[in-house]
Amino acid sequence: MQENLLKPSNMDNEFMNVNKEMWNRKTPIHVKSKFYNNELFLSGKNSLTAIDLQYLPDVKNKRLIHLQCHFGQDTLSLERMGASCVGIDFSEIAIEQAKEMTNALNLKSNFYVSNVYDTLELNLGKFDIVFTSYGVLAWLPDLDRWAKIVSGLLQAGGIFYIAEFHPVLYMFDFDKQVLQFPYFNAGLAFKDEEQSTYTDHNQVFETVSYFWQHSLDETLTALMDNGMEILRFKEFDYSPYNCFPHMKEIGQSSYQYGKPELKLPHVFHILAKKK
Repeated sequence: MQENLLKPSNMDNEFMNVNKEMWNRKTPIHVKSKFYNNELFLSGKNSLTAIDLQYLPDVKNKRLIHLQCHFGQDTLSLERMGASCVGIDFSEIAIEQAKEMTNALNLKSNFYVSNVYDTLELNLGKFDIVFTSYGVLAWLPDLDRWAKIVSGLLQAGGIFYIAEFHPVLYMFDFDKQVLQFPYFNAGLAFKDEEQSTYTDHNQVFETVSYFWQHSLDETLTALMDNGMEILRFKEFDYSPYNCFPHMKEIGQSSYQYGKPELKLPHVFHILAKKK
C-alpha cells in the first residue's frame, strides 16, 4: 500500500534511516536470490547490463567510485574490467557482504558504509568516473545536493555515468496497474508498504520505505547546475531487470510493463563530464 506524505525537510533523515533498515533486511534475501544469482557471479559472470556494457566508457586503469552500490556485484564487475574501484552504500549488511566477496575473489575494491550525501566527508580524493545505476535516485530527497556530491568526487574532465529507471515508470502503482504518483517532484515523500521484495514478488516479506519522485528535468538540471556537461542522454522502452510486478519478458534480459503498444519509457541513461 502506498500513500502520499508531506515531506518536511527536517524529516528527510528520519525517512532515510527507515530506508536503511529496509535495505539491511533485504540484503540477505537478495544475496541468496535467483535474481542476483550470486553463485554465477562468483564464478566469473559480469553483472552489468547490456545497456551498461554498451554505453559505459572504457574503465580500464580508471579510478572509479560506485555510489549506492548495494552488495557490490557491479563494483566488482567493474574491477574485473580493469577499474580501481570504491563502493559506497548506507547499508552495513550490504557492505559487509561486499567485503566478504572481495576477499573471496581476491580482488582489491574498497567498500565504505556511508549515506551518499556524506561521501565527500570520507576524503577519498578525486575519481575519473562516478558510476551509479538502477533504482538509486528515488531514495534521495534532494538531487541538487546529490549532484554536488557527484561533481565534488570528479576530477576536471571526469565522467559521470548513470542508467536509471525512468520517472514515468515510477508514476504507476505497479500492483493496481494505474497511474498513482506525480511526474514532477511536488515536495512530497511517498510511503511504500511492500509485501515482498523485487527479487521475488511471491515471497511474503513486509517492509516500509519512503521514496521521492524526480523528473528528468530535475535530474539533468541538477547535474548542469553543478558543473557537469551532458554528453549523452538516451531513453529505452524496456527494463533489463524483471523487478516490478506484472512485467512481461520481450527478449533476453528485456522486460516491459504496461501495454506493449504504449512503448512506455522504462530506463534512461546519462553520460556527463565535469567541466
